[in-house]
Amino acid sequence: MTDILGRIAAALFALVLASPLAAAETRITIAVGGGACLCYLPTVLAKQLGEFDKAGLSVDLVDLKGGSDALKAVLGGSADVVSGYFDHCVNLAAKKQELKAFVVYDRYPGLVLVVSPSHAKEINSVKDLAGKKVGVSAPGSSTDFFLKYLLKKNGLDPTSAAVIGVGLGATAVAAMEQGQIDAAVMLDPSVTVLQGAHPDLKILADTRTQKDTLATFGGEYPGGALYATASWVASHEKETQALTNAILSTLAWIHSHTPEDIMAKMPEEMVGKDKALYLAALKNTIPMYSETGKMDPKGADAVLAVFSEGSPEVAKANIDVSKTYTNTFVEQAKKTTGLNAK
Repeated sequence: MTDILGRIAAALFALVLASPLAAAETRITIAVGGGACLCYLPTVLAKQLGEFDKAGLSVDLVDLKGGSDALKAVLGGSADVVSGYFDHCVNLAAKKQELKAFVVYDRYPGLVLVVSPSHAKEINSVKDLAGKKVGVSAPGSSTDFFLKYLLKKNGLDPTSAAVIGVGLGATAVAAMEQGQIDAAVMLDPSVTVLQGAHPDLKILADTRTQKDTLATFGGEYPGGALYATASWVASHEKETQALTNAILSTLAWIHSHTPEDIMAKMPEEMVGKDKALYLAALKNTIPMYSETGKMDPKGADAVLAVFSEGSPEVAKANIDVSKTYTNTFVEQAKKTTGLNAK
């Protein structure tokens, strides 16, 4: 009898050890600056593939309207980590807010300045946007920064266009098609969706490829990354490493699977009804995803240069851009797991 009870107890103990609760997963909240945007796909896909779970994390993704809202969530304490554009780390450094990117998943920003179909006749260049209403994901987001940079680059006051927050997905497409705005800074899949309905869609600036990114910025310009406050990264090294491992595994999965495989793993509501257009947009976007997860120091310098040109505050701040990112966790992943970090 004692032997039977002993075996039952051992079996129960084994079940407890095997349960998800026994793993005591660390809960992390990631604020995403617009989950439907393909620029953030690696973060959403990591969740879909179970990579965060494999890394010992219980991750909640909070989908927000734009990168500035995701940043506010972290600075306000309602989220731990931002999945957003690295340029916020540089911009906030000028305000003495220490943010640190620790794994980069977009080699290029993928930002596209598009003219509304109903305003194509009167807008032929960036200079024509003075006094016009231009949509961005949210004021203060990377889409807004990009617009101001282009205005300044073309000899205009960065505030000469009226900025309207329209989100990144269906709301942005609707605002463009209904003529509520004259132009917008958009990302895929929204750009490809608009092109599907308007083949002659006028594009004034495009950063979806290396060639276009170099033409626009004069160098590579990193886009999406996971970042948090420097103090959070310093006090949560184990969690930061686990998040890095999950994203690197996801990037490796992306580059070893077909666009069709990737689309099949994404949430239905993000793919939308027109799967053919989503797939076309995804095929355009895949080259944008990093193969290494590492920050290119020259890319970080380019971000600083762009912001210094468009923001007097950044130009005067004497920012040490090397403090706004770290490659330590990506390099550690290579050593301990063999994950790619060329």
